[in-house]
Amino acid sequence: MTRSTDTRSITFSGNTAAEHGDRHRDTGRGATVCPDCTDGLGKPAEVDPDSWRGRIRAKRTTHLAWRGAVFTAGLLFVLLGVALTALPGPLTIPPVLLGLWVWSTEFDWARRLFAGFRRKAVATWEHAKQHPVSSTVVTVGGLVMAGVAFFWAVAHFQLVDKATTALGIGS
Repeated sequence: MTRSTDTRSITFSGNTAAEHGDRHRDTGRGATVCPDCTDGLGKPAEVDPDSWRGRIRAKRTTHLAWRGAVFTAGLLFVLLGVALTALPGPLTIPPVLLGLWVWSTEFDWARRLFAGFRRKAVATWEHAKQHPVSSTVVTVGGLVMAGVAFFWAVAHFQLVDKATTALGIGS
């Protein structure tokens, strides 16, 4: 896929079934299916057999334990992001992206999903560099509004008084 503007050209590849050759077959729904994948999580990325990961993958038990640990660690970050939805602001995004990144180190499906987020981040950064004034105004304005909302919530709900009472500090 190629996107062009007046000032730049970006080409993305490596995320279609045709580019993966015989190993994957296209389902027609935009996804790829790996006939070698039996665990539902996708075939692990190829690694050098002499590397640390290569030695882990040499033994089936340690390989499955490693994949389980990576999946669990990523899931914890994603669940943390979901739990943070109760708080105002964009606090849910960083842990979810961190969990997706952890998963992308081991699972192809997460690597493909993370690549989409990465492309959007690059495009957003390029847009911000092309429009520095409006990007600065929006960013600073958002931070000021978040600060005002934070201090309003602390004052309105008397959070400092409640915290000192709960901790037994003060008079």
